[in-house]
Amino acid sequence: MSTRTLIDISPMLTPSINVWPGDTALTREVLCEIKDGATVTLSSMRATVHLGAHADGANHYGVHANAIDAMPLARYLGPCHVIHANVKRVPGGARVRVADLATQLNAIHHPRVLIATGTFPDFEQWNSDFAGLDPALVDALADRGVELIGVDTPSVDVQECKLLMAHARFLARDVSILEGLRLAHVAEGAYELIALPLSLVGFDASPVRAVLRSLHDQSQ
Repeated sequence: MSTRTLIDISPMLTPSINVWPGDTALTREVLCEIKDGATVTLSSMRATVHLGAHADGANHYGVHANAIDAMPLARYLGPCHVIHANVKRVPGGARVRVADLATQLNAIHHPRVLIATGTFPDFEQWNSDFAGLDPALVDALADRGVELIGVDTPSVDVQECKLLMAHARFLARDVSILEGLRLAHVAEGAYELIALPLSLVGFDASPVRAVLRSLHDQSQ
């Protein structure tokens, strides 16, 4: 029996989970319930597709770019590196730079990187000073063959950035985005990422159940 450790990196989805200011919060409508005499329990969900841990479609930040159903599915499954950024919360939000990851970059040899910033610590208490990514860091990772970057914040750009400078580099370099990950409890290192988006045709994002798995059987 395999003993590869499984680590959940998705926040719990409850009505109190943060969504981007002005976006659609999560609600559940119960249509019928077994306890009331129905044969089944049935409910409907209403929420933004940028909910909790989610994958962005490129059409979220690029005209005529791929919707989430057309994003390369293989990018969301496979070996990845988790790295911790040396960045602090500052007014307006800092940006994670190449220099902040100087000691980790040379160890990256997988096409997926998850960056823990620790700047969005509570998924039920919004803070606008979370960190974004420096556009030059996106380019540096793309130059190393990285095809997907994930973050533990609501966006790869700082909240008040209207030009979406980091998003623009993701689009230009054809790198995929995961946002809203829960990474504070994950040690740096190599893992297998499993974070498949739903095939929501035409949509600009999809929630994912993101998990990490150890690359090797721990019993060996």
